[in-house]
Amino acid sequence: MTRWIRHQRACAVAAAAFALLGAAACGDSDGGSSSPYGTDPTTADASESASPSEAPTAAGAASLATATDDDHGEFLVDNDGFALYLFTEDTPNTPSCYDTCATAWPPLLTDTPDVAAGGAVDASLIGTVERTDGTVQVTYNGWPLYYYTEDDEPGETEGQGVQNIWYLVAPNGDANTTDN
Repeated sequence: MTRWIRHQRACAVAAAAFALLGAAACGDSDGGSSSPYGTDPTTADASESASPSEAPTAAGAASLATATDDDHGEFLVDNDGFALYLFTEDTPNTPSCYDTCATAWPPLLTDTPDVAAGGAVDASLIGTVERTDGTVQVTYNGWPLYYYTEDDEPGETEGQGVQNIWYLVAPNGDANTTDN
């Protein structure tokens, strides 16, 4: 494991512990822990294994490729094979997933405008957009791209169809709603 990944993992564990402390201090008035974006990140076990929120979202050179599985057909992945999602509440080239949402659904960030394309990815559909915090998020067909923190391993697609607003991205740039 590279030193950079170990550092990212340590930062993610520290952030999760901080979130758990904050949640314990504030309490939950309705007794639940649901989030409109899927799993509530404040209830995550900080000792769980690495997920795409740790290393893949760190700004660096981004690249897109495609993967295929029996359940969802073909969909976009990053250079490490982690699934990428679109949020149907976003508008073209305008991300709307911030704060708690971006904790559960980290954006695919880049520090260079040149995003590599592989597999069935259409390079003409790749773009970037500046987020409100000044970071640069990769887009595909105008859709800002995100990871899902419950995808612990490359090839996992746990975020597919969450709340009927999060979907894998098809190579044509549309939501991949295939669910066999």
